[in-house]
Amino acid sequence: MKKKIMLIVPMLHQGGFERVCVATARLLEPYYEVYIVIFSAMDIAYDIRGLHVMDIHMKSVEGKAGKVLNVFRRAKRVAALKAEYGIDIAYSFGPTANLVNVFSGMRPFRRNAAKREGTKRAEIWCGVRSYMDMGNPGLLRLFCRCSDRVVSCSRLIQRELEERFSCRKVCTLYNPFDLAGIQAQAKEAGEKDRLPFAGCGRVIVSMGRQDDVKGFWHLLKSFSLLHRKYGDARLLIVGEGDFKEYWKLAEDLGISDAVSFPGVKKNPFPYLALGRMYVMTSINEGFPNVLVEAMSLGIPVISANCMTGPAEILSDDFDAVSRRQEYLDADYGILVPVMEEKKNLDASVITEEERKLAGQMERLLSDEALYEKYSRAAAARAAQFSGEAYVERIREMAEEAKEQK
Repeated sequence: MKKKIMLIVPMLHQGGFERVCVATARLLEPYYEVYIVIFSAMDIAYDIRGLHVMDIHMKSVEGKAGKVLNVFRRAKRVAALKAEYGIDIAYSFGPTANLVNVFSGMRPFRRNAAKREGTKRAEIWCGVRSYMDMGNPGLLRLFCRCSDRVVSCSRLIQRELEERFSCRKVCTLYNPFDLAGIQAQAKEAGEKDRLPFAGCGRVIVSMGRQDDVKGFWHLLKSFSLLHRKYGDARLLIVGEGDFKEYWKLAEDLGISDAVSFPGVKKNPFPYLALGRMYVMTSINEGFPNVLVEAMSLGIPVISANCMTGPAEILSDDFDAVSRRQEYLDADYGILVPVMEEKKNLDASVITEEERKLAGQMERLLSDEALYEKYSRAAAARAAQFSGEAYVERIREMAEEAKEQK
């Protein structure tokens, strides 16, 4: 009989751990009975056809008291679903889902759900998906204490959980990628005619929601310097948000005709494939999926060496480059220092770090040998993040859980 796995995620709108949740469900289907539990079906951005998705219809609410009550309401419902379906492992993605997963595994919720003592308790796996989660030590202590396994997407996060919270249940599980699927979707018929800047040779691409943590104002200012030298250069930023403040900044910088913000795309890969290079200016990340996605298309990348993810993706020797705030030609891409966290939308203020980022972008545009080196290296590195390796590790973890019971 197949083991039953429940994946818990608040929503399935566009985002990193949402993508991982859907990918995990598809990859595990041949081996397990897989159920996805979501708190709201609003704005689903992923293809969930054929997946067993259960919406508990409890979207987010305003106010501290309302949020607390909502956690308990969700936990009660999820506990009931765990009991009804006989779930063996419940794996949650992100702090909101982790809270529900942890509380739904506590005895009062399980007893209420099953109406009797002795109901099988599902293994609880809490996913810590971003370094920003490290800023809430109270929640992390709870997850470390009350879960059976803490699943990190980064070795640095694992190390800090072990050192700061004496967590011995933590492991690193890198995000899975369907590399062949990405490459196929990047060529999907019908997309190209509607793509901005199709046919332009010097397109710089970045992706992410409109959030200050992405540091997009730095990218716009750096690009404006590049555009002065390469008038045919274009910048494409794909992601959720209206980007009004960035449209205004682009106008103030005199580059509005050379910039596009096309919004959220269910298939973003044809947009990604336009890139001559991919540039990431994030202040913080967990494991930036889009770096690997860009690399799978042979696109050279420049990335801020933020706390987790980029150093592990772009270098063979993680310890040698992690936390180094320098300009580094790493094994698989270029690492640059994390830039100023405080947002500055004044077009007249261009910092030295923004000038240096522009210089790194120019290197990739002007040095054909460097470009070819990182194009080949990117594709080779991306191949190491296959879905097969991900599934094998989860199956090992599931067997370990079975042995420990």
